[in-house]
Parts: sequence; C-alpha cells; structure tokens
Amino acid sequence: MEPGGLILIGKEDDIKKSRRITAKVNGREIVVFYHEGKFHALDSRCYHEGGPLCLGEIEDINGQACIICPWHKYKITLETGEGLYEAINPLEPSPTPQWQSKGVKQRIHNVTIDNGNVYVSPPDLSVSFDSDYFADKYKNSGDLAMQKQRNSQAEEEVMARKQNPSECPNEEPLS
Repeated sequence: MEPGGLILIGKEDDIKKSRRITAKVNGREIVVFYHEGKFHALDSRCYHEGGPLCLGEIEDINGQACIICPWHKYKITLETGEGLYEAINPLEPSPTPQWQSKGVKQRIHNVTIDNGNVYVSPPDLSVSFDSDYFADKYKNSGDLAMQKQRNSQAEEEVMARKQNPSECPNEEPLS
C-alpha cells in the first residue's frame, strides 16, 4: 500500500498498451480498463452471475462506454457501474426500445495516475453493491470463474486468451 492508502496497480504505459489488466486490491479482484484516453476500475466479476468482465467487449451504448459481460451479455457502464437494459413503453402507439438504468450494480474503484503509475483507492465497504457478492465469493480464488468459463459454451474465448495472454493478464501489481 502506498501513502494515502492508494494501491499500486501498474505502470501507466503498460496498462495503456494492454488496455486492461486484473489485479488484487485487499484480496478483491478488480479489472482496470484503459478506454478512449481514460482509466476505469471495477470489480472484475459481473454483478449478475460472476462472469469475468476482463474478457468482455467494450461497446458504446447511448453515449456511454460499457463492458459487456461475456457470460450473459449484461451491460455495465465503465464510468458509474450502472446496469443497462433495453425496454419499451407498451403504452406508446409505436413503442421503440430505449436504454434504461437498473441503478448502480457494479462497484467501481477510484483511479489515480501519479508519476507514470496507476493506483486505485481501497473500496469503501460501508456502501454495498450487487457485485460485492461475487467479489467476496471469488476473493481468494480468482480462477473459479475461469474454470466455469472453460466448461461453458465460451470455451473458444478461453483458448483465445491462452493464445494472447496480454489481452487480459491476471497479475499482481507491477513493481
């Protein structure tokens, strides 16, 4: 732990190159994304069923950068951790799907850049989020989700990750 309680995640340039990295913060696995010039950090397990967000694609939804969970396609904003869904108002004469918020479901972590290093603040556990359940469940065994991933229909994604480990490295903080 660094002064001010910040936790070193890695070198700014390394994370910019890889675009994402997983790390442990107080035993909790998080994922840090570098997307469109900005760093974002979230719990690495999806609030819905614990899917590995580090394997998800980032898409723009209604002007917001969102990570798409690879297991069930849940959409989570990188900026706020809100869960998004598409809904229609059946009372409208010609209902069209509109993006709606489920509220903040995924814990986000504050990112600080200092002297070429990326840090995150420890989570404020006095406030709870849906993703806390899976963060705790996989706290000291981050490989559990990867085992489920290999056994699921998404086995091809795991093989691609093995062939290109820099896509979503699971590393301890860099020195």
